[in-house]
Amino acid sequence: MPDASNLKTPKTMTPIRFVPTLCCALLATLSLGALAAPPQKLALQYDVSRNGTVMVEIVERLEHDGKSYSLTSDAKGKGIYAMMRAGAVKRSSKGTVIATGLRPEEFHDKRGDRPERTARFDWGKVTVLQGEEGKLETKPIASPERVSDRLAMYWTFAFRPLPAKDASVSLAVADGGQFDDFRFASAGTETIKTGAGDIETLKLVKVPDPGDERGTVIWLGIKHSYVPVRVLVVEKDGTRIDQVVTSISTQ
Repeated sequence: MPDASNLKTPKTMTPIRFVPTLCCALLATLSLGALAAPPQKLALQYDVSRNGTVMVEIVERLEHDGKSYSLTSDAKGKGIYAMMRAGAVKRSSKGTVIATGLRPEEFHDKRGDRPERTARFDWGKVTVLQGEEGKLETKPIASPERVSDRLAMYWTFAFRPLPAKDASVSLAVADGGQFDDFRFASAGTETIKTGAGDIETLKLVKVPDPGDERGTVIWLGIKHSYVPVRVLVVEKDGTRIDQVVTSISTQ
């Protein structure tokens, strides 16, 4: 498991907004080869640990036809935590596949007995209706080319140009209540050990905002169409939530 130094990012980075006209030029700069879309049906299973203790199992499924996509994520307690109903989380995202990745149309987030949070995107009006059922608010989308949601954000890199050296990718991420800004920079390649074997990955590190002590790192499987095979989140208090793949299967 990486230490805190893994969350450091290069000092020199130039933010890039990806638009369709840049795709071919950016792909040409990559040393990792051309980006190939994932299989049309794919399932990944993960173990999630909190400070080194495995507590949750997640199964995420992707279906796409190159034009539209559907993602689901089902999390439940594992082992002695299996009876903790409050820990069950179901997320889903569906939308279209465009030149800059996955563009969501609808996102759902259901956690235990809490009210479900949703985000419904109207791309004709460039607005999003999000919040809990009965408390939904319509808000304008300021940067439509950057929009993602809490599930699609990890999978969008399998469908879009990847960040070249000394570049970063910015995302405005809807969570069913608000937008959070994420900016990821490439931190090179790394082979990681997983329950699915040793996997060569491209490592992306969230560029922190000034004063933000939280961190996010994503490892994308290079020979698995750059789908997320590991996600590490470090909270403000130092808590480490580590999601690592245990199996990858096509359906």
